[in-house]
Amino acid sequence: MCTGKCAKFIGIALYPLSIVSIVCNLILLFPGWETDPVKNPEQQMTPEVLYLGGVIGGGILVLIPAIHIQATGREGCCNNRCGMFLSIIFAAIGVAGSLYGFAVSIVGMVKGPQCQYSPFLNVVNVWGRPFNSELENFNENNYLFHRDMWAKCLKPEGVVEFNVILFSMVIASTGISLILCTIQMLNGLFGCLCGTCRNKE
Repeated sequence: MCTGKCAKFIGIALYPLSIVSIVCNLILLFPGWETDPVKNPEQQMTPEVLYLGGVIGGGILVLIPAIHIQATGREGCCNNRCGMFLSIIFAAIGVAGSLYGFAVSIVGMVKGPQCQYSPFLNVVNVWGRPFNSELENFNENNYLFHRDMWAKCLKPEGVVEFNVILFSMVIASTGISLILCTIQMLNGLFGCLCGTCRNKE
């Protein structure tokens, strides 16, 4: 496959991945499909959701490079060595964005959701992160491996599943975007050195 066709394929593939990241992060703003947390985000939302890793990192910072990367695969002003060189820079931006979205989502999933729970028996429910643990302490005792612990979150209903599924989707989309943008950096380097190998009229 020539470098131009490869760039076009990568650019097109990045579009749905960035959209998935954006949509999933936006849905995370409404944990358990409830709107109340938006009114009180500092208490009822995790910082990782508010960091907008899926919107900014896996979304905007991947979508913008995708437009240029796809353009390098079409006949026109970007389908040359200079366009390929620029695609390396844009792909590097995509790598940085994907890494940001990936890292924020990993932390958000490992530390668990913000929810209303009872820390002790016969104690008034409080808002917090009952499963909160640092990355260096991640082991088989983490709530992700013990579904029976998920019932500890009382409100919003089903917030743990909500969190795990959506963060997993952002992790998957940003992970694939990271791989594709890295490939495009190498592809752009070859295209810059050897040309796009597209047939010219």
